[in-house]
Amino acid sequence: MIKNILRIKYANSFLPENAIFPNGAEGKKRYIDFFIYLIETENRKILIDAGCRTMPGFDMKNFIGPVKALASIGASAQSITDVIITHAHHDHIEAAECFKNAVFYIQAQEYEYGRDYLKGLKTVLFEEKYDLTQDIKIIKLGGHSIGSSIVEARFENQTYIFAGDECYLKECLERSIPTASSYCPEKSLYFIKKYSKMCNRVYLSHSI
Repeated sequence: MIKNILRIKYANSFLPENAIFPNGAEGKKRYIDFFIYLIETENRKILIDAGCRTMPGFDMKNFIGPVKALASIGASAQSITDVIITHAHHDHIEAAECFKNAVFYIQAQEYEYGRDYLKGLKTVLFEEKYDLTQDIKIIKLGGHSIGSSIVEARFENQTYIFAGDECYLKECLERSIPTASSYCPEKSLYFIKKYSKMCNRVYLSHSI
């Protein structure tokens, strides 16, 4: 049973608007945050994404990294038992080796792009769906990248969605606009149509 869900911010930066919205302004930049999420059960500490220690090409602000951010809430990297990787882009997986005691979960096709980050780490691959616990399910979506996944968590009689980068900003959900950064636009549109109705219970990696 889930006891707690914590949003952990470790940096902020900016992203071109045309990466966020189709037909977004090419020269305009939008503010984004960098979050990981910690789900605590009675005997497990489960991270959603590992975060990053570097972010080449980005003007990072207030950067402390995922390990220091966890420490600020009293959680050590060594205490993390499980890490779900929503997708293998640098800012979601690069700090994986900081969590050497954890088991990592990643969709099988996505693993082909993230294997170098996960060398020497305990890794579980899945195809379409993986039940991590009775209340936590990892589901392949494949919108943002070939094997990008979302996480469904049942907590206090509500279902919460951890969306990775299936969209960047809550504004996308509120306005029903699929991401411009998409491997499969049809699946990105599916995500928006399905989850915009529960916008207040969708947790994003770069927006509150």
